[in-house]
Amino acid sequence: MNGMTISAAPHIHDRITTTRLMLDVIIALCPALAASVAVFGPRAAFITAVCAASCVFFEWAFEKIIKKKNTIGDLSAVITGILLAFNLPVTIPVWQAVFGCFVAIIFVKMLFGGLGKNFANPAITARVVMFLAFPITMTTWVIPHLGSFKWLSVDAVTGVTPLMYLSRGEFDPLPGLWDMFLGVHGGSLGETSELALIIGAVYLLARRVISWHTPVSFIVTVWALTALAGSHPMYQILSGGLFIGAIFMATDYVTTPLTKRGQLVFGIGAGALTVIMRLYGSYPEGVSFAILLMNMVVPYINKITLAKPLGGKKEKNK
Repeated sequence: MNGMTISAAPHIHDRITTTRLMLDVIIALCPALAASVAVFGPRAAFITAVCAASCVFFEWAFEKIIKKKNTIGDLSAVITGILLAFNLPVTIPVWQAVFGCFVAIIFVKMLFGGLGKNFANPAITARVVMFLAFPITMTTWVIPHLGSFKWLSVDAVTGVTPLMYLSRGEFDPLPGLWDMFLGVHGGSLGETSELALIIGAVYLLARRVISWHTPVSFIVTVWALTALAGSHPMYQILSGGLFIGAIFMATDYVTTPLTKRGQLVFGIGAGALTVIMRLYGSYPEGVSFAILLMNMVVPYINKITLAKPLGGKKEKNK
C-alpha cells in the first residue's frame, strides 16, 4: 500500500490517442480542402501539400538536430501545415508559405518544448507574423466567378474581399449570401466555404473531438455585436476566417480553456475582440489576432473557472 499513489477523482482511462484525435481533425478538414480546390483551382491543393510537408520536415529536422525522440507520427505537424495553408491566399509565393511553416513549427511549437507546451496556436501565430512580414502578398485575393465554381490559375483576377467591402461601407458589390455560404468569393483558400467547414464541425462534434461551447459562443458573439452595431451580421459571420478560426483554431486542446465555462468565456472574448478589430481597426479582419490574444489569457481563464476536485486540496496562492 505504501507504493500506491492516491489522487483526486476523476480517474479516466481511454483508448483515444493523440494520433487518432489528429486524424479526426484532418478528416474534418477534407471538405474545406475539396471546396478550396473547387473554388481556387489545383494550386490550393499544392499550397496545402507544401505547408503540410514543410511542417513535418521542420519538426523532424529539429528533433534530429537536438537528438530528441521523433514525434511526427502524432500528425500534429500535418494539421498545423493544413491550417496555415487554409489561412493563406492561393497566390502566396511558395517560399513565403515555407517560411510561415518554419515560424509555426520552430518558433511557436518546438522551442517551447513541442506539442502540449506551446503558448499559442502555431498556425495562427505564423499567419500573424506573415501578415506583418508580407502585407502585400498576404492581402492579394483571387476573386472567383460569382455564382459558379471554376478552376482558377494564379494569374486569375484579383480584387477585394467581402470584409473589405463591409469596412468601406460598400454593400452593392457584395456577393449574395448563398455564394458567401458556399465560399465563392475572395479570401484565404480554406476559409471561404462555410458549408464545408460546418460539415467538418459536425464530424468533430459527432466524434467528440471538440465541444460546441467555443465555436458557438465565438460565432454568436460576432453576430450579436455586429447586429447591435448595425453592421450586416450575416455577412460578418460568413466573411473572413471566423468559421475556420472558431471551429479549428480556437478549439485547439493546448491553447483553449479546460472547462466548459472557460471555453464559453474564451469564445465570447474572442468574438468581442474580433468585432472591435473589424469595426474600428485599420485591418478588416480580426479573427487571428483575437484568438492569439485570447490564447495568452487562457491560464487566467483556467484559474478562474477550474473547480476544486472532490477530495483535492485547495491550491495556495503563490
